[in-house]
Amino acid sequence: MTEATALDTAHTAMEAAPQDDAARLRFFERLADSELFLMLTEEAQGENISPELFDVADGRFVLAFDREDRLAQFAGRPVPYAALSGRILSSMLAGQGIGLGLNLEVAPSSMLIPSEALGWLATTLEHAPDEVEEKLAEFLPPTGLPETLLRALDTKLSTAIGLAQAAYLVGTKSETGASGHLLGFVGAVDGAQSALAKAASEALTFSGIEAGAMDVGFFAPESPAAASLAKVGLRFDLPQPEARDLTRPVPGSDPENPPILK
Repeated sequence: MTEATALDTAHTAMEAAPQDDAARLRFFERLADSELFLMLTEEAQGENISPELFDVADGRFVLAFDREDRLAQFAGRPVPYAALSGRILSSMLAGQGIGLGLNLEVAPSSMLIPSEALGWLATTLEHAPDEVEEKLAEFLPPTGLPETLLRALDTKLSTAIGLAQAAYLVGTKSETGASGHLLGFVGAVDGAQSALAKAASEALTFSGIEAGAMDVGFFAPESPAAASLAKVGLRFDLPQPEARDLTRPVPGSDPENPPILK
């Protein structure tokens, strides 16, 4: 038996508790973050891809798998495919009346996801955190945040490879006396702030927690604020990329330039 994937685990938890909104949210978060292998009719032509479409009683579906060997097992022959994230795939399919056949017949997470659910996921992922400015007077140890959020942050930040050195979750007190929480990123690379803020926002959303429960900030590693964060905060280490040869990007690897469906 092959090792269960993150999607298998989340799907099993969702099926075991069909009335649990939190379990359903966690499954869709894992779907958005997972790399999927989309079955194509022919090799990708530049940024143009042509997915296999299957018509069943429940509608029209494309097929995608969270492991290459699962795609090969289902097809029973070599087939062309495109590797892209679930968030990109949901954005591509939203509004087209096309659902997703996930890991069909080859995994515990085998299921048909209707087009309406993909549209909801794409809309949810479009939400961006609001920008606010407030002067903070003090960083404090974090208190009162649910364990579900801490686990969600740990999982989400594990996918932010190389975007920052670390993140610290702290309690805050503003100059006006207001209390709150802050996720402070230290050593974020140039241009990554928006992606990191969105990742933090998604952790809140898919935990079923109000967006205002946590702010996000960015700090230089040598700043006094970074030292204060490290002193009292709960640390999250972001994985760092391994050195590798540069190759031509595959279709779907750039979220700002998704593949075009033919």
